Order: sequence, then structure tokens, then C-alpha cells
Amino acid sequence: MPRIIAGDFRGRRLATPADATRPTSDRVREAIASMLGARMDIADARVLDLYAGTGALALEALSRGAGSAVLVESDRRAAAVVRENIAVCGAQGRARVVNRSVSSYLAAPGQLFDLVFADPPYALSADEMSGVLAALPPHLAEGAWVVLERASRSREPRWPSSLEPVSVKTYGDTVVTLATAVVGDGAAE
Repeated sequence: MPRIIAGDFRGRRLATPADATRPTSDRVREAIASMLGARMDIADARVLDLYAGTGALALEALSRGAGSAVLVESDRRAAAVVRENIAVCGAQGRARVVNRSVSSYLAAPGQLFDLVFADPPYALSADEMSGVLAALPPHLAEGAWVVLERASRSREPRWPSSLEPVSVKTYGDTVVTLATAVVGDGAAE
């Protein structure tokens, strides 16, 4: 059972939907927080959590000071668990769950985000993930960061020219890539 590692919600245990998700481990979430901490001020950041699962990534960001979060999850059971986890953390006023597919969400115009987490099912192909990455730039604020998790045995997706990978780390069977929006090349300004 995942828990919030630091910040206002520290120690809160999060429910996990049965068979519907693979939560990011506490170790990997802490590593992501460290990677981001050296590069961005998370205070008041607008967060987008794609393939939200338990909501742990967005809730960890909110716990550490992010201003708001949109959590996109297509599985109804998982979306219900995300709502429960938001309530456990008392983050109802700062977090919103969208129960639809990531591709559907990204196809519609919407708000701009400072930080995007993409932790798709490991079965998602590199080509499918490349499509998701290509759809992100219209949703990114200037200087936004994108965190992609994938299986270490999977192929690296193609990154659009508007996103520049700056760090890649492997943690067991998980690879985390941190990328930044390239100013003036597709990201909103």
C-alpha cells in the first residue's frame, strides 16, 4: 500500500484498486521528487497526472506544495479509488479526477500545466506513448516539466522536438525520464 512520503500529507496511506493499476513505488516517487527538486519550484505548480492509478504522484506533488492537480484515469474503479485517496489527504479543493482516456483528454483544449506525470501501463507500446508525448505540448506552460515512467524492458518512445529529455534514471524494472518543454517550439508561452 503506497503512502505519501513528505509534506502536508506525509504518512497518509493510499488505497490501491484491485488489479487495475501498478502503483509507483515509494522509492521511485522519492527519486522523482529529488530529480524535480533540483530543477523546479513546485510551489503552486499546476499538475497533470496521466494514467493516475492511485493518484500517488499528483498527491505527493500537492503534499509538497503544488497548487492544483488534474488526475486522468480511464478505469472507473481506479478513478473511484483516486477520489477516495484525494479525500484521505483532504485535497478535494485542489484536485480533480477526470474519468476518461488520456488520448481523449489530450485531444481537447484545456488548461496549461507546469508539471506532467505520465505513468502508463507497462503494456503500452513505445509508439502509443510517442503519440501521448506528441499531444502534450499544447497543454504545457512555459518551462514545464514532464516525468515519464516506463518498463526498463520497453523501448524508449520518440520525444517531440518541443520536449527535451534531460535525465534518465533506472530503478529496478522502472525507467524514469525527466524532460523539459523547449521554449518557443510548441509549448505554450
